[in-house]
Amino acid sequence: MTDQPPPPQGNYPPPPQGGYPPPPPGGYPPPPSQGGYPPPPPQNAPGYPPQSGGYPPQQHGGYGPQGGGFPPSQVPALPQDAYTPWFTRVLAYLIDAVPILILLGITYGIAFGTADNNCTSDADGYGVYCSSDFSAIGVILLALGHLLALAYWIWNLGYKQGKTGSSIGKSIMKFKIVNEKDGQPVGFGMSIVRELIYWVGAGVCLGIVWLVAVLFPLWDSKRQTLVDKILNHVALPLDRQGLNPQPLPPQPQQPQQ
Repeated sequence: MTDQPPPPQGNYPPPPQGGYPPPPPGGYPPPPSQGGYPPPPPQNAPGYPPQSGGYPPQQHGGYGPQGGGFPPSQVPALPQDAYTPWFTRVLAYLIDAVPILILLGITYGIAFGTADNNCTSDADGYGVYCSSDFSAIGVILLALGHLLALAYWIWNLGYKQGKTGSSIGKSIMKFKIVNEKDGQPVGFGMSIVRELIYWVGAGVCLGIVWLVAVLFPLWDSKRQTLVDKILNHVALPLDRQGLNPQPLPPQPQQPQQ
């Protein structure tokens, strides 16, 4: 038997230890990126719509484009009981009229008391005719009384009501006239306009238009007169905090990934 030559050295790798192939360098593949989820696709990648920031833009306040509550110039509806009753408004009107009635009553009383009375009899002596003319003092007092009454009317129902929402009578009866859209006092000019409309209505059709206008709150859902309807005014109790809706509290923003 012939001897076999020995195998060449280096042609075979050494057998692995433990019976298993050695692991690749580094042990195991690296874990996924942060958060344990695969990274989002790159922007403008094919097959995906373009995105910016991963989330749609947040709206301020979380409710509508205006940052909370209600859109501008929009007032939430109030129940009928939230508006001032008709009888309360009538009492306020009478209270506002009291100073004017007292002032004019005094001046007319003085004018009639100082008037010149002239009495004449007819030719047959069967009848006596008397006439009365205001004296100069009476005429001056009447003119002064009417000017003071007008000044009071402008101050009370124009300036005071326009700036604060309440005249003297309305303050005593604890309600105010405000703009329906924003709940604020109507201002001096608009307060004068509303009172002038009442005056004009009192002179049309023997006052029937005025009567219908002031009785309108009896069946109206907002207890408005016709003048209130025309000018978008409402009568509210003083303890009500206007009509402006309060903005909702800011909502927590979602954490960005």
